[in-house]
Amino acid sequence: MGGPRGAGWVAAGLLLGAGACYCIYRLTRGRRRGDRELGIRSSKSAGALEEGTSEGQLCGRSARPQTGGTWESQWSKTSQPEDLTDGSYDDVLNAEQLQKLLYLLESAEDPVIIERALITLGNNAAFSVNQAIIRELGGIPIVANKINHSNQSIKEKALNALNNLSVNVENQIKIKVQVLKLLLNLSENPAMTEGLLRAQVDSSFLSLYDSHVAKEILLRVLTLFQNIKNCLKIEGHLAAQPTFTEGSLFFLLHGEECAQKIRALVDHHDAEVKEKVVTVIPKI
Repeated sequence: MGGPRGAGWVAAGLLLGAGACYCIYRLTRGRRRGDRELGIRSSKSAGALEEGTSEGQLCGRSARPQTGGTWESQWSKTSQPEDLTDGSYDDVLNAEQLQKLLYLLESAEDPVIIERALITLGNNAAFSVNQAIIRELGGIPIVANKINHSNQSIKEKALNALNNLSVNVENQIKIKVQVLKLLLNLSENPAMTEGLLRAQVDSSFLSLYDSHVAKEILLRVLTLFQNIKNCLKIEGHLAAQPTFTEGSLFFLLHGEECAQKIRALVDHHDAEVKEKVVTVIPKI
């Protein structure tokens, strides 16, 4: 994989899509996956398994343990995860199968199972019909949570799945929210501040501070700005700022354009956003 700029933090209108996730991947390299558990909504539609699906296929079984063995015991026989993009795994899964796959992804602990589930989910997320179904099943936060996994290959597979899901416009808001949650966690850690600020970010990142942006996103990007300023102050970096390149997150957040956008939010129609802006402005 290339550097943060090569991966592209914000690609074509996705703003906080795969590139931002890649930045998180680099910053969280080696960190343990958190214990947070995310819920999954019930499927709104269901169907039988596709004709010709073999019993051994990933989504051809019930995700719940059955008599005669569990997912873990059956799958752990394979020491290396196979590429599920080959052969029968090219089939487009239906809503019921996707729900089972998401349950498996959320509940499994075996890295081999998690990686193979992410590969299959990522492949199916390339189809527009499944991009919507996965969102409706609550799959985006489940996939995003795997970015925190300690296994580097699992991180990459999760990023690939999110990248495919981000093609759907309705998915982009949810992906932005999930990525911002991870960025906020990083921004609260002074040890991560410099690495976060060095990340290369497209200038379109600042459009997240526009007044028409969803409230849940605005509140998070304002908090991100606030956290980074607080960390810099704690670390004493305000007096002796390290050199940051043009195009870095530091360069954008300390520019006049960002300051103007934040000040303009004082007139935002939402009281909670206005309240947050009041606490942030003194830090500009």
